[in-house]
Amino acid sequence: MAALEIVLVPALSDNYVYLLHDAGTGATAVVDPGEAPPVEAALAARGWTLTQIVNTHHHHDHTDGNDALKAKYGVPLVGPRAESARIAGMDVMVGDGDTVQVAGHSAIVYETPGHTTGHVSFHIPDSQALFCGDTLFALGCGRMFEGTPTQFWKSLSTLRALPSNTKIYCGHEYTQSNARFAVSVDGGNAKLKARAAEIDRLRAAKQPTVPSILADEFDTNPFLRADDPAMAAAVGMAGADPIAVFAEIRKRKDAF
Repeated sequence: MAALEIVLVPALSDNYVYLLHDAGTGATAVVDPGEAPPVEAALAARGWTLTQIVNTHHHHDHTDGNDALKAKYGVPLVGPRAESARIAGMDVMVGDGDTVQVAGHSAIVYETPGHTTGHVSFHIPDSQALFCGDTLFALGCGRMFEGTPTQFWKSLSTLRALPSNTKIYCGHEYTQSNARFAVSVDGGNAKLKARAAEIDRLRAAKQPTVPSILADEFDTNPFLRADDPAMAAAVGMAGADPIAVFAEIRKRKDAF
């Protein structure tokens, strides 16, 4: 089976919605439609018909397009079982370790709480693609609105264990601001500085910085490196528990 065609659809001010299309069957899913019109326009431009909606978490900028798209296309909505009370109209509810078909391809579900308590991420191995909503960003992670540092660090550790060639399809174009913060806490990281320069070039050209590659996040994303002694030392916490180091990095980012 060929890999899915994945299209980034900009929405709202800085969200990314994703269309996933199987050319062989015509199956087409949308992930986290924060609004419907850009999705409808992207489908029409390609002659695709929506067959499924997928949500990673309940926040309105990831779900506000659900109702209009369901009404127009009559398609099922897949989302996290743990957020069933906060996402209306779910037809298929999933949790940790489940396998669900997304645009006709097998996706493994990981519960990744931290940003919200019921957040899930979808890994599609045959397309080397991870749809992680607001858990993991290029060079960052989501704000810890509902979860705990322990939960969030476990979630990131789970995603970090995926194959290094995994493409990270996150929920927002936050990479340039994330890079500025990352350099502020890890300024001695040559790979990070080079990546930050490339990100500046892409954004100056109005190009997306997503997807990123997990291997690059290993080396440059401070939130994935809370158990790296060099990262702990960089924030003045040499020898500290990784959860405490993660919490400190997140605290600094919140105030950045």
